[in-house]
Amino acid sequence: MANHKSALKRIRSNEKKRVLNRYQHKTTRNAIKALRLATDKADATAKLSSVISMIDKLAKKNVIHDNKASNLKSKLTKFVAKL
Repeated sequence: MANHKSALKRIRSNEKKRVLNRYQHKTTRNAIKALRLATDKADATAKLSSVISMIDKLAKKNVIHDNKASNLKSKLTKFVAKL
């Protein structure tokens, strides 16, 4: 167990951040799945902008790597264009 006040505070703050990051990452993954299941182009186009925004936020906070974010956005954009 940690012996310093600052270490105890760091443990608490890390746990809060971990829970929030897991929630946001899972929410984004669910949104991506919903987008991939979309069959209507207008509906998919509307969802695409919100999903790209979610992906950018995860990359900005280093929850996912920048390259993974770019690859996801590229593949999803191609998917929507193909509909």
